[in-house]
Order: sequence, then C-alpha cells, then structure tokens
Amino acid sequence: MEQIALITGASGGIGLEIAKLFAKDKINLLLIARSEAKLINLKQQLEKDYPIKVHYIAADLSVIDGLYVTQRYIDENALQVEHLVNNAGFGDYGPFVERSMEKYREMLGLNISTLVELTHYCSKEMIKRGHGRILNVSSTAGFQPVPYFAVYAASKAFVINFTEALHKEFEKTGVTTTVLSPGATQTGFIEKADMGEAKLYKSGVMSAEDVARVGYNAMKKGKLHVVAGFGNRIQAFFSSMLPSSQLRLTIAANVMKKASR
Repeated sequence: MEQIALITGASGGIGLEIAKLFAKDKINLLLIARSEAKLINLKQQLEKDYPIKVHYIAADLSVIDGLYVTQRYIDENALQVEHLVNNAGFGDYGPFVERSMEKYREMLGLNISTLVELTHYCSKEMIKRGHGRILNVSSTAGFQPVPYFAVYAASKAFVINFTEALHKEFEKTGVTTTVLSPGATQTGFIEKADMGEAKLYKSGVMSAEDVARVGYNAMKKGKLHVVAGFGNRIQAFFSSMLPSSQLRLTIAANVMKKASR
C-alpha cells in the first residue's frame, strides 16, 4: 500500500505550508480542499519540485458526503494514511444572535464532526499497524470562552480536549496525537470569519509558514500540545491561570471588539 500524509484544508494557509514540509521530507500526499483548481495547481507544483506523488480530492468536508468521498478514495486507491493533519476549519465573528445559524451548523460540522470521523477512520488502521501521527489544528481561542467568537472558540476547546484525551488513550499503541494552537495567523481565515475589524488583527500576526513549522515539528516528535509563538504561549498560560471567569471574559471581549477607527 502507498503511504501518504492526508491534509485537510490543504489549498492555502497553514495546510498548504504543512503540505510543503511533508513534500520536502519526500512523503506522498493526499490533499483535500474545496477548490479543485487550487488543488490541481498545487499537485503540479509539488510534483515538479519534489520526488513525490500528490493525490487530491475536491470536496466539502463540512457535509457527510465529503467524508464518504474521502474514505472511498482512500480505500479504492489502497492508500495507507501514516500522517493525518486535520487542519480544515473556519470561524465566524460577531454577536452570536446576529450571525447565521446555517453557518454555525457548517462550522461545527467541519471543526468538530469531520475531525472526529476522520480521526476515528484513520487511527483504527494506524493502531492495527502500530504506528502513525495525527495533528489536529486548534486555536488559542480554545483556551477560554471568547465573546463575539463563541461558537468557534467552543469548537476549538473541543479539539484540544479531544486530542489530549486520545494522546493518553494511544500512548502504548505507537500512534500519537498532537494539537497545534495558533494565535492570529496571516491566512484566508480572517476574511472568511469576517474579522477584519477585530482589535486582535490590528497588531502583528504570525505567518502561516512559521505556524506550520511549529506544528509539523511537534507532530513528528509526538508531542501532546504546542502553542505557536512566544506571545501566544504567554497568553495561553495566563488564560489558564486567571482565577476569575468574569475577568477572563472581560479581557477576551475587549480583545475581540472592533478596533476604533
């Protein structure tokens, strides 16, 4: 069977940069994203630059059909997922009741349900073989409730808890699970989440390349949890240490408010 790294949300941002790191290590890829045009261009470029084979699936993983297409492709092409990177996800910024419930359903489907199902599907085979690496991309938003970003932050808290639990369950199987928690990162996420006016993004943000490298290296070493960026690590530490929930909420709400013009 052909060994591969499966990456969701691979057509841009952190997912794209992680794909490049696998390619540099001469690891074949299965890339999943919605845009077939971007995936075709990426396949051509990576296969030109590196001695690897790149598979791709243009699918919407926020719905169950996208997951079925992915599983069928893996089975029909006799692919062995040695590395799984659950990177696909998106947020939606603004007062909870003013945003679309339809978008929330899509977000929860992608950020939680698809991540769990792909992890279940791939980890069963990894455990049978006695080896495998899983990287789930969360966010520093997952360390505390975040007003104006309530559903997204809650979904990322799930990813952190879920990944940490599996890390313990899998500790004697040869399979590791790592969770990467980036802070503000320069990707298409900002535009999709409608966050251009948030204070959080008015200061410096990390590059997707730097965040990808942090997560990739942690996954290869089998680490449990890594936060990208020194400032984000400090923020995550104090978020967990603040004794007052009200204080944490006040600070988070202030950070997420729209910046004054």
